[in-house]
Amino acid sequence: MTTAAPKPFSGYEWKIAWRYLRARRAEGGVSVMTWISLIGITLAVFALIATLAVRSGFRAEFVGTILGANAHVTVYSAGVITESGQIDRTIPDYAEMAARVAEVPGVTRVAPLVKGQVLAAHRNSNAGVQVFGIHAEDLESLPGIADNETGYGDLARFDEGVSIGSGVARSLGATVGDRIRLISPDGVKTAFGTSPRVNAYEVVHVFSAGRYDIDNTRVYLPFAEAQVYFNREGVADELEVMVAEPEELDRYTLAILRAAGEQARVWTWRDASGGFLRALEVEDNVMFIILSILVLIASMNIVSGLIMLVKNKGRDIGILRTIGLSEGSVLRVFFICGAFTGIIGTACGVVLGCLFAIYIDPIFSFVNYVMGGGVWDPAIRGIYALPAELHLVDVLKAVGLSLGLSFIVTWFPARRAARLNPVEALRYE
Repeated sequence: MTTAAPKPFSGYEWKIAWRYLRARRAEGGVSVMTWISLIGITLAVFALIATLAVRSGFRAEFVGTILGANAHVTVYSAGVITESGQIDRTIPDYAEMAARVAEVPGVTRVAPLVKGQVLAAHRNSNAGVQVFGIHAEDLESLPGIADNETGYGDLARFDEGVSIGSGVARSLGATVGDRIRLISPDGVKTAFGTSPRVNAYEVVHVFSAGRYDIDNTRVYLPFAEAQVYFNREGVADELEVMVAEPEELDRYTLAILRAAGEQARVWTWRDASGGFLRALEVEDNVMFIILSILVLIASMNIVSGLIMLVKNKGRDIGILRTIGLSEGSVLRVFFICGAFTGIIGTACGVVLGCLFAIYIDPIFSFVNYVMGGGVWDPAIRGIYALPAELHLVDVLKAVGLSLGLSFIVTWFPARRAARLNPVEALRYE
């Protein structure tokens, strides 16, 4: 009667592996190496998930603030040469052009704009700002500007004054109800030259778009008033176009260009911020490679621990082989030892990484408090806080990388243990 061969990863193989994982210090300090390997993998996976989450959050926050307060597609004129030899890029038939562009499938909003850069002043403070002349109904449809949770004031009174960014309000020391002066160098033309134009407007609304550069430079002025102020009577500078899926701009740009006319040109949000987004992608790839090397280094600790374990358990391996354990069984015993460390370390790293991404705000506030403030400078990074956005695909990438490396590096010392000659192992015992 023949005895059936035991199945791979049978109960006794797990028992032997568990016994080896709990080795005492007197048996070579293998348990210490196991703990070092486990902690190393945990920290490496935690760092990888935390970095991927911050990377995803930073891109989402950056793109979200761009799309919430800026045009997805800007339509402007190629320009015509005037009698004086200058190029006039204004759009005289902006209403008809806006109506044609609005009929393009996927276009959700079209708004004519008048733009100019002026000096804003209030009491003894002043700041350079960019003025956007816009209709009240178009401003109310901008989610990043007309958000009642981040802004304050009465946007319904926009036709009676101006809406300014929170950074502009802070620089000028102005708030709702105050009157600020806008000073333009291109003002009234007289026999003695062009005199600056100075107009005072009441602040009726203060917004916070979530982007430092927008909040610190932008002022919205009623469209008709902006036409008069910038000497743009009857014309607009450009059209601000919003689309249903801004990440898929290629589907809309050609149709928008055709609807706008022969003299029209388009400028997308990717053209404006493409360099920064490409820099983010390069940084993401470099950081992933660096942290992958960190995971690999942490996984190599498993090799060190297993090599010590194989060396210390040479006599046990010889006895196990003598009583009938096959090379495959010995290999699986030591493979379980290394893989188990990798699995537990990966699981702990995933938990820590997910908790970091979920509770990043209180963690960041605590770090900022300990460091005495000023850890995050929005003037440099463009957004006000460190964002994190946890995606399943990022977690799976980290888990797959960690487990894959752990299993691969475990295979070699386990294979060495399986090929150990029992005669040589017991010769000097």
